Amino acid sequence: MTLTLYDTLTRRKQIFEPLEAGKVKMYCCGVTVYDYCHLGHARCYIVWDMVRRYLQWRGYDVRYVQNFTDIDDKILNRAREQGLSMEVVAEKFIDAYFEDMKRLNVMDADEYPRATHTLDGIKRLIHQLEHKGYAYPSAGDVYYKVREFPEYGKLSGRNLAELQAGASGRVEEEDPDAPKKQDPFDFALWKAAKAGEPFWESPWGAGRPGWHIECSAMVRQSLGDTIDIHCGGNELAFPHHENEIAQSEAVTGKQLARYWLHNGMINVDGKKMSKSLGNFITIRQLLDGQNAPEAMAIRLFVLQTNYSKPIDFTQDAIAFAQNSWNTLKEGLLFGDRFGSGLGWKWEAEENPSIQNPEVEKFQAAMDDDFNSPVALAVLFELAKELGKEGNILVHEGKTKTSPEVLEQQWRTLVTLAGVLGLSAKPEDKPSQPSDGLSDATIEALIAQRQAARKAKNFAESDRIRNELQAQGITLIDTPQGTRWHRN
Repeated sequence: MTLTLYDTLTRRKQIFEPLEAGKVKMYCCGVTVYDYCHLGHARCYIVWDMVRRYLQWRGYDVRYVQNFTDIDDKILNRAREQGLSMEVVAEKFIDAYFEDMKRLNVMDADEYPRATHTLDGIKRLIHQLEHKGYAYPSAGDVYYKVREFPEYGKLSGRNLAELQAGASGRVEEEDPDAPKKQDPFDFALWKAAKAGEPFWESPWGAGRPGWHIECSAMVRQSLGDTIDIHCGGNELAFPHHENEIAQSEAVTGKQLARYWLHNGMINVDGKKMSKSLGNFITIRQLLDGQNAPEAMAIRLFVLQTNYSKPIDFTQDAIAFAQNSWNTLKEGLLFGDRFGSGLGWKWEAEENPSIQNPEVEKFQAAMDDDFNSPVALAVLFELAKELGKEGNILVHEGKTKTSPEVLEQQWRTLVTLAGVLGLSAKPEDKPSQPSDGLSDATIEALIAQRQAARKAKNFAESDRIRNELQAQGITLIDTPQGTRWHRN
């Protein structure tokens, strides 16, 4: 099967052919670290984590780089609000980023370059742009000459004539730097230092880099002149990624990225998520709030929609995702719950080599531009079948399907779910429903009942069974021992 993906630059699906056979260089635009990550960030990094995991499962050696923007007006404003330094604010929210992503089972990148750690590369790139006639200094700033790059707009499909017509003369009114620019569409590569702000020395005076040049420099420093996949949210296509292309390709004369991938946005109850509308939700607010869903339910919520399409976040949608996760989790925990009783002698491996119709259907879906909704349907078929067999085993003491087939089904489910970053552990199952006995209490009563039966104290044995039955717990005595389930 051939992997195809939708390339924003060419506006069509393309067969994936990396620069170097078997290897993938992948760059994702990271967060500006001035606040806690929100649901939009959750979707972005879950999606690209899924893509990375799938490429690895397909056998590619993936080098995945994701930056931190730790120089920015928003960070400086937050630092002033809180009476802290820019560095302290940045470190606080970098730490928070890792905490949030760990909960969502997002793997660490291979490298996290920071703007503050890439200043030499940034200044070198600006110098080269200036030398080639694509940049000019002005009153301590340095600007990129947009009109000098004939292909400007090729990623977003916008052209300067349309942009100028749409601006209707408002560009100069809204842009405080307009007097410094030779053209209203030029953008800053370097900004002169302002009073009270951190700065770095440069050939153009004390100042700090512009946002767009940071990513161009970090891509080049970490992965080289040309990479395989450049990804991020679709709100970055213009102007950020458009400007990256203009900067990088003007200097190197080479294609910056072979494939540009963009994920869709999250709306809240049909409206764009924003602080001004009061519908801005952070990851930790969602996961730590009242009646909070499990983190894996949020990951599933994201993957149930194609990565490039918008998602509408509603309470009903999250409740549906939680219910769906409960089904999937029951299947994933089938082996932990019943495997030993069925005579299984192994534990699930990480990315084992398995081939069966379910794996083929899963791969066909994911090879079609990472179609996770269709891939998930394969997982749910397996999970529902395992759940059905688990119920039969609890009630009848044996399964209709052979233990060997069930073992293969479970192994396939665990493996394919892992490719999507979905995993469950026995402790993920609620240990004590609000209206019943805890698992530990039930197991202790069963042990007491077993001891009573061994001592031929059948009255005590029946008492315990009846007590559990009154609490909604049914016991099934089998040759392998006593099993139980909640009614």
